[in-house]
Amino acid sequence: MRAETVDDRLAVRLGALRAERGWSLDDLAARTGISRSTLSRLERGEISPTAALLGRLCTAYERTMSALLAEVEAAPAELVRGGDQPVWHDETSGFTRRLISPPRPGLRGEVVEGRLRPGADIAYEAPPVPGLEQHVWVLDGTLELTDDGRRHEIGAGECLRFRLWGGTRFRNPGVASVRYAVFVVLP
Repeated sequence: MRAETVDDRLAVRLGALRAERGWSLDDLAARTGISRSTLSRLERGEISPTAALLGRLCTAYERTMSALLAEVEAAPAELVRGGDQPVWHDETSGFTRRLISPPRPGLRGEVVEGRLRPGADIAYEAPPVPGLEQHVWVLDGTLELTDDGRRHEIGAGECLRFRLWGGTRFRNPGVASVRYAVFVVLP
C-alpha cells in the first residue's frame, strides 16, 4: 500500500474546498480560467498543480497559498488516542463535549461524545452545514432531542438518524446525566 503524500492530501483538499462552496467543476473553471479537465485531474491526484495554477485556485478560495498548504502538510493521526481527544466543558449549560474522531481532510465524518447534566438544555438556531447527516446514539440516560420542530425522546441503546435542515435542541429531562455519541457526516 502506497503511503499518502502531501500531493494526495492537496488533491483531496482542493476537491473538498470546491464541494464546500457547492461549485461544479464548470463553476470553478469559470472562476479560475483553468480547464475543467485540468481541475478534475488535480482533484483526482493525477497531476500536481504548478505554483501558477495553485495561485489561481487560492484566489478563488480566498486563502493564501501558505494557509492552504499548511492544511495538508502534516497527515492527521489515523489512531486518535483517548488522551489526545479534546474535551470542552460549558459549565453554564451543563454540557461536556469530547471530540472522539476529529475532522480529517479526505474524510466526511467525525464522532463526538456529549454529556448533559440533569436539566441541561442546549439549543442551536441553525445547522452549521445544511443537510448535515447526524446519528445520535444514547449510551446512558435519556435524551430529548428536537430537530426542526420534531421532538424525540431517545433512551439508552437507541439511535436517532436525521439530516439537519433547521434548529436543534438537546435536553436532559432526567435526574441522571445523559451520555451520547453523535456521528456527523458531511453532505
